[in-house]
Amino acid sequence: MSAARDSQARRALSALRHDPPAVAGAVVLLALVVVGTAGRWLAPAGVNDVDVDQMLHPPSWAHPFGTDELGRDVLSRVLVAARVSLEVGVVSVGIALLVGAGIGLVAGYYRGWVDNVLMRGMDVLFAFPVLLLAVAIVAVLGPGLLTAMIAIGVVYTPIFARVTRAGVLSVREQVFVRAAVSIGASDLRIIRRHVLPNIAAPLIVQTSLSLAFAILSEAALSFLGLGIQPPAPAWGRMLFDGRGFVTEAWWLGFFPGAAIFLTVLAFNLVGDALRDVLDPRQLTLGEASRSTT
Repeated sequence: MSAARDSQARRALSALRHDPPAVAGAVVLLALVVVGTAGRWLAPAGVNDVDVDQMLHPPSWAHPFGTDELGRDVLSRVLVAARVSLEVGVVSVGIALLVGAGIGLVAGYYRGWVDNVLMRGMDVLFAFPVLLLAVAIVAVLGPGLLTAMIAIGVVYTPIFARVTRAGVLSVREQVFVRAAVSIGASDLRIIRRHVLPNIAAPLIVQTSLSLAFAILSEAALSFLGLGIQPPAPAWGRMLFDGRGFVTEAWWLGFFPGAAIFLTVLAFNLVGDALRDVLDPRQLTLGEASRSTT
């Protein structure tokens, strides 16, 4: 089974390398990681260096992205804000993945009343619009980076719970799982050795797609003043600050908006490609087409 999974992983990587949109998305994400890691060193100026003589200057050689209403360099703030978006996206989706996958595993494997109780709880969370529930959680806990991570993690937990449960319900009926049960293997061993490896593909795809929506949610919270608090830079907050200068200083909203757009697009391109190459039906069709040529 390990050799089969390795072979499937190699085929998936080969398919990704021959998918131009996926490669472009991966390049953008790699650049984002580099910028997020080294943004403070790459920034040409301090993110909060105020210079009233340089207020609202358009893009130039000195300031490629222009300056804001306080004379701060927009490029520097966009670069440093990338780290915040990555942190919120990765941590919040990590929370949703761990909690949601745990709930889905228990609900799908044990079923019965355990399944009903856990999944009805997830249905309650699903009943709320994502942004509205995130705003409510932040309003209770108070605005800030940590609360934004928790809020976004909570609202995306039901998605991972449902994806995991659906996979577990399918896998637990397979012959190899029944064989493991018949020889007396413990539930923990069955879940760890047989269930989790066979539901990893949809979880990987869901994680990549959820990262895009988590970054959008963080930008929305920051735009509403409930996410990252000034003077720390955040793409959503920069959009909020630039909304009053649309006609006078278009660059204030354009560059942070473009950063959000490119990041979300890159995650979606990679996520869509992963969904295609990790879909067993696509792999089967690919093998069939190769065997007929």
